[in-house]
Amino acid sequence: MHAASMNVFESLPVELIAEILGELDVTSLIVVSYLSRRLHSIASDSHLNPWRKPILRNLRNSQDASYERSLQNLSVRRTVPRQNWVDIISLAKADWLLFEATLPNLKDEDWEECFNRRFLPSWRKWKKEGLWKQAFLKVLHRVWHRSNTSCTSDESWTRYILIRRNGVANELEASSRNFDPVAVFEDFKVQSNLDHLETRVRLVVELADVRIIALGVLNKPRGTTTLNPNARAFLHPPGIEKDEPAAQGENTEQNGVASDGSGSDTIRIRAADISQIYRHMSYPLPALSHANYPFHTPGGEDKRWLGTGELEENGMQWVGGLMITAQILGTRTKEAGSPFIPLQDRDLIEGPNRSQYAAFTFADLDAIAPWLEFKSKIDGPGLGND
Repeated sequence: MHAASMNVFESLPVELIAEILGELDVTSLIVVSYLSRRLHSIASDSHLNPWRKPILRNLRNSQDASYERSLQNLSVRRTVPRQNWVDIISLAKADWLLFEATLPNLKDEDWEECFNRRFLPSWRKWKKEGLWKQAFLKVLHRVWHRSNTSCTSDESWTRYILIRRNGVANELEASSRNFDPVAVFEDFKVQSNLDHLETRVRLVVELADVRIIALGVLNKPRGTTTLNPNARAFLHPPGIEKDEPAAQGENTEQNGVASDGSGSDTIRIRAADISQIYRHMSYPLPALSHANYPFHTPGGEDKRWLGTGELEENGMQWVGGLMITAQILGTRTKEAGSPFIPLQDRDLIEGPNRSQYAAFTFADLDAIAPWLEFKSKIDGPGLGND
């Protein structure tokens, strides 16, 4: 950079300089941060933090893309505020963190924060003793191992949630060795006299290592006795609209979450009140493809709204029970299966890296959908009191 131009650039307000630096890639920002004391000071400022934008751009890369090489050893750069590593460790690909990245020295409470942001709440059971860094890396290696193999030795039983139409939710389990959510749900359909209807699968939200999927049934019922209002409320938080302006304070860069919604006959919420009722989810933190969850995230991967009002596509509604489970993400999970609609129905459950599942419990449901209310939650089978 020419000396005169450099002087003009450095005379700008620090906030504007930080904004400009944030448009650089990581490699270029490293170089620029050492060009002068002023730029070094701005790059090192944890409040200005020009590193956040280029780091998030790296983390947005698809599953099969590589991060910038400079990101790999970024922890040795004293100009990079440590808070950026909480984002990186919470969102980056597991194999990259385990086998490529040079991890920083963080405080134990920072590692706990990373654990809570990255993993489902029920996974805290794996921390027996010791430091949070140890627990984090142990769980990360476990989920990476399961995403690449059919091994289930560390989790013999897979827990899942069934939301019934009578307002009762059950936490159930099945053997992990042959766990197939479609087969489990087909059995439930037979018990509920719904086996003549097609099983529908919806992607609810994606995290760093798993995606939460729901299996249910759509129909045009003659009455309301078979309707499942909680199924609708789980997939479409009442009062939120997909195409609604971002009155919710949507900010992907700052929150790492997204916005999506739909109306409800049972709950009428003014747009101005939405931000008081719903919060961007941060424990766990959604993947950037669903960054504004529970609101709608633009980009094409948030497909919870396929209809309008209380209706789904073709004017149908959710009937019977809704099954919720956590599917482990592998390197090829998000490859589109050619005969299927991407990220919908069979494409979510058939194909490479789509056969491994992890436990999903009531604690996880409360974190994913805290707005849901049930007559009762039952650990195990049971219909509760209608």
